[in-house]
Amino acid sequence: MTNKLTKKKNKIIILGATGFIGKNIALYYSKNLKIKATYNKKIPFENKNIEWIKCDLRSTRQINNLFDNIDIVINAAAVTSGVKDIINRPHIHVNDNALMNINILKQLFKNKNIKHYIFFSCTVMYQSSLKKQDEKKFNYRITDKYFGVGWTKVYIEKLCKFYSSFLNTKFTVIRHSNIFGPYDKFDLEKSHVIGATISKVMKAEKEIIIWGKGNEIRDFLYISDLIKFVELLIKNQKNKYEIYNCGSEIGVKIFDLVKLIVKIAGREIKIKKNVTAPTIDFNLVLDCRKAKKEIGWKSQINLSEGIKKTLDWYKTNIFL
Repeated sequence: MTNKLTKKKNKIIILGATGFIGKNIALYYSKNLKIKATYNKKIPFENKNIEWIKCDLRSTRQINNLFDNIDIVINAAAVTSGVKDIINRPHIHVNDNALMNINILKQLFKNKNIKHYIFFSCTVMYQSSLKKQDEKKFNYRITDKYFGVGWTKVYIEKLCKFYSSFLNTKFTVIRHSNIFGPYDKFDLEKSHVIGATISKVMKAEKEIIIWGKGNEIRDFLYISDLIKFVELLIKNQKNKYEIYNCGSEIGVKIFDLVKLIVKIAGREIKIKKNVTAPTIDFNLVLDCRKAKKEIGWKSQINLSEGIKKTLDWYKTNIFL
């Protein structure tokens, strides 16, 4: 991918740049630009083109003046984890996420020179459906298991729309599907389905156990497609406030996903189901026609290719 921002010399800050999405975006833009990036608990990685700033975004004192001399704010900071936490500790996705985003938006108001603010939302506000869902399909009925995190994301989206009504800043909300790739979480407690499954498959001796029946359908997108999405947003978005879906538009059953990972990994192992393990009976496939029409984006990396790239990275960096 060619970095379209190099010639413009926009000053970028990436929030949460030691997390999965934030790190990949920071690595991409730092190839050709000097950028700023925040971290909190995780130790930042070395990169001569990144100016690291330690900042707890929940703290009004620490975030003060963070956006001075910044043109573009990419917010990849969030409290995230897997299905186990969503079921057993749903509150952890609510308080901190709401607080940090309120602080961020307050700083945008103080720094009226900011051109563009990009917020990574999610898709849990949608209803379970086998049909592709577009940005207009949110009907204010959020699935019980996603109630807390779903309404928190909707609240932040509405705040973005509110601030866009009186600031010159352009706002973008990205409702992305299940993102995967290098630097993802691969531990079984906090990782999402692809990261957790890759870890299980690579460490298994004779068999792996998946949670539930595996009939749930999800939409999976490789990380480089999300980065390209961000790049095209900055270049092509026309309106002051937009919500965009970002996904592959292809639904895959979890059990079929697991079989594909086993096959690509070249492992001779059995797949067993634990139907009593925590799962969420939820189907989601995104309709991304709006992004195609308005910013010229479509996904490029298919699921098999993305899994192979992720497995290769995992073998080199984790499974040594």
